[in-house]
Amino acid sequence: MATSVTGDRILVLGAGNFGTCLAQHLAEKGHRVTLWARSAEIAGSINQNRKNPKYLTDLTLSPRISAINNITGELLTDHRIIVLATAAQALTPVLKKVAEFGAASDRLIICAAKGIELSTMRLPGAIISDILGATAGKQAVFLSGPSFASEVATHQPTAVVAASHDASRAQLVQALFHAPQFRVYTSDDPTGVELAGALKNVIAIAAGAAVGLGFQMNTRAALITRGLAEMRRIGVAMGANPLTFEGLAGVGDLFLTCTSEKSRNFQVGFRLGRGETIKAILDSLGSVSEGYATTMAARDLAHKLNIDAPITQASFQVLYESKPIAQAVMGLLTRDAKPELDQP
Repeated sequence: MATSVTGDRILVLGAGNFGTCLAQHLAEKGHRVTLWARSAEIAGSINQNRKNPKYLTDLTLSPRISAINNITGELLTDHRIIVLATAAQALTPVLKKVAEFGAASDRLIICAAKGIELSTMRLPGAIISDILGATAGKQAVFLSGPSFASEVATHQPTAVVAASHDASRAQLVQALFHAPQFRVYTSDDPTGVELAGALKNVIAIAAGAAVGLGFQMNTRAALITRGLAEMRRIGVAMGANPLTFEGLAGVGDLFLTCTSEKSRNFQVGFRLGRGETIKAILDSLGSVSEGYATTMAARDLAHKLNIDAPITQASFQVLYESKPIAQAVMGLLTRDAKPELDQP
């Protein structure tokens, strides 16, 4: 793998909000970008009208972006940098398609998917390793942090982290994405970064539900803080560095997702708190709520690790067992008192 990314063609797999904004960001930095969309309609609109008709619809896309809706061997041969920007639950079938055309160890794999696979409890890194090979998993770089796509697209100052077991590849991704309005820091803790990016969506649903029920800032601050402790407990049990949860991928992304109505996961919780059913919410959301599926996967993972995760458990009961939110809240409030920094 070369030590430069200048002039490389970049393939972004996933034309949702984040995939579209990352493609635009890379194109604005002078790179030629191919954006893969599942929908022929979306690909056609991008090529003909410079618009994604479903996501970030007000954004005029760079002429350096070309869109396609199929994955071929020729496409992968022409692109040695691949950005994975699909929903986490869709990552396996997309990677299996990539794997049909040979090993990926000679490519720079950048994963922007956040979540835990529902059926297997695998993080994206484990999925990459299982499908593309252990070398690809070890060398993959995970991009995460507090970064709403709509704000990245309008050049709002943003800071994220690029994490990898391979420091040189993390630095390559840093160079690839870094800009004055899009600062990229590096990390050697991909497990922590992946877990933080997934688990914060679960806590955001709980925070949204609290606001929907009418609770105010004291309650939200308590949920964010105790949610962070819950995330860190799971992370440490998985071998993550606890300090990662104090950084951009941890408390940074958690704060963003739990305090803004732009967050889809916050909106899911808020609408639940207002009395809507989860089915009605998901049917009308218009985009993927990673937190919904991740809540079940995170609950199963916490059980497997024997980790106390009361907020995750309460969220699971509301989302999947139709437990009344008021009862779930009361269950959290009536837990035994304990030292703040006590271990589970």
